[in-house]
Amino acid sequence: MGTASREQYDVVIIGSGPAGMGAAFELSERRPELRIIILDRLQYSSGGMRNDCKMNFTFPIGFPLDYWDRDQAGEYLEKVSEFLKPSILPKSRLAIYQQRAQRLDTELLEIEQTHLGTDGGLRLIKELQKELERRDVTLALKEEMLGLDGGSHVIETSKRELSYGQLLIAPGRQGFRFLQQTLDALGVSYIDNIVDIGIRIETRIEHYPIVTDYYDPKFHFPDKVRTFCTNSGNAHVVKELYHSSSGQPYHSVNGHAYSAGHGKENGLVNFAMLKTVGLTEPLASGQQFAENLGMQAMLMGGGKPLMQRVGDFRVGSRSKLETFNNDLYDFAPSLRDCCPGDISLAMPARVLRGIWKAMKRLDTIVPGILHPSTIMYYPEIKLYANKPAYLDGYFNVAEDVFLAGDGAGTSRGITAAWASGIRAAEGMIRKNR
Repeated sequence: MGTASREQYDVVIIGSGPAGMGAAFELSERRPELRIIILDRLQYSSGGMRNDCKMNFTFPIGFPLDYWDRDQAGEYLEKVSEFLKPSILPKSRLAIYQQRAQRLDTELLEIEQTHLGTDGGLRLIKELQKELERRDVTLALKEEMLGLDGGSHVIETSKRELSYGQLLIAPGRQGFRFLQQTLDALGVSYIDNIVDIGIRIETRIEHYPIVTDYYDPKFHFPDKVRTFCTNSGNAHVVKELYHSSSGQPYHSVNGHAYSAGHGKENGLVNFAMLKTVGLTEPLASGQQFAENLGMQAMLMGGGKPLMQRVGDFRVGSRSKLETFNNDLYDFAPSLRDCCPGDISLAMPARVLRGIWKAMKRLDTIVPGILHPSTIMYYPEIKLYANKPAYLDGYFNVAEDVFLAGDGAGTSRGITAAWASGIRAAEGMIRKNR
């Protein structure tokens, strides 16, 4: 790396999602003299706040138990809440659902939540960017980190070279592979043997009426299956593009919804049913396992994710275009760019069995979810289980290099990612005394 046009910063942050922003605000508040820059490879500020912006403020949701205990998470959640000032959503009739769940060895967690919607999340991001600008924090969008020289404290970007005093890498789930490459360059050992695999369910709100009492109900079923990321009202299923380590594209599905005041309600609800899979030798890479599942689904779907009606699945038939009709199948999919098919041909049998058992339990707790019209989209895969060898409790992995956020395994969601960014920032400040 040359020195001709090298710019110097006290702190360089990779990733403009909640982890990166949480760190930037903590550093600028406590050490306003620091020269800070946030880089993001995309042309807009990224992260979970951009997609649905649903936030949970109750432990253990979002806080991996390997790195957080209840007291510690509570302390950081208080800081996040004080900064973001959330308006907590009301809940009702939880005791009824909890009693039904308990009889089926299932737990319904009671979580403090807020939901801004995709439109509200974009407004929040704009407000946060203005505040960063007011604090003289530089935000460099559409600038990608390409290389790192840890010994010289220099990174190469798609536009220039930057010299850093301390570096925070917080690329989020979609930066999973990038983070692994960076850890390899630094000589930091890690494991990624855990992955969440599942489907996204879409149905009419009247078939999942619990969402009128509890916006994002968190059910934990036997066999490490759980519900995740519920969206309702003006709710949509979307595709997310990933690339394998060999550069091949594949899709995972996700969901989002607009805020309650956005209007144009479509009367649908969607949520994920995920099973956590822990791998052991010789196949110990969740990343590689997920890539193969994603590519298999792409093969089955002709380059698109798969979708299947519950009515077809229950009688052992693949879904076809003609089964998306106006009879029992009484609503159109919100994600039309999918291939009707048979998810059982692409999904590991053990994963599918665990999820189907959980769906039957859920249909007893909240009758209606197994209506024939309900759609199952596949695959939904969550890659946030990198587990680097951290040097301390502040997510330090190498000299003056820290990690935070979902991609680094320190969080699973917006609020916990923000908390992990604060915690990493505290580690930087401690080293800079």
